[in-house]
Amino acid sequence: MTRITVSRRKLFATAGVLVGAVDLPGQERGNALRGQNSVNEEIVRKWYAAWENKDLGTFNALLADNFTFSSAAGDDHISKSAFKSQCWDTQVDFIGHFELERISAGADDAFVKYLCHTKNGKAFRNVEYLRIAGGKLESIECYFGAQSSFPSAVSSGQK
Repeated sequence: MTRITVSRRKLFATAGVLVGAVDLPGQERGNALRGQNSVNEEIVRKWYAAWENKDLGTFNALLADNFTFSSAAGDDHISKSAFKSQCWDTQVDFIGHFELERISAGADDAFVKYLCHTKNGKAFRNVEYLRIAGGKLESIECYFGAQSSFPSAVSSGQK
């Protein structure tokens, strides 16, 4: 009989590779959720790109019919049409570009922290919570950042 000597380090490394190759119970669901998270992150990126590119078609395509928007500026679950007229129509031409600093996407939602640069050289930072279903945004809750160089409910004292 031949003896093979293997160090514990190599034995554990080999065992780790073998365990990683085995599908564990529930792993399929985990992989599916990670896949959905990636899809939702892509939806989020398309959303902010639509604002940068002034792309009304993508704006409309990404919003569910029952979409609502809420913010500290007095918007409490306003409808898709109210959001378009009160936010898109009045703000889209001021947007230069977004720095998406953090996207944390889940199976049916995402948190986004961004720094928005305006065309007039100002900037503001917000955090938004987006609910996503069927590839569309069902709702957005916007939380304004601290005092900034751009008027908002916080910076204008309307907290």
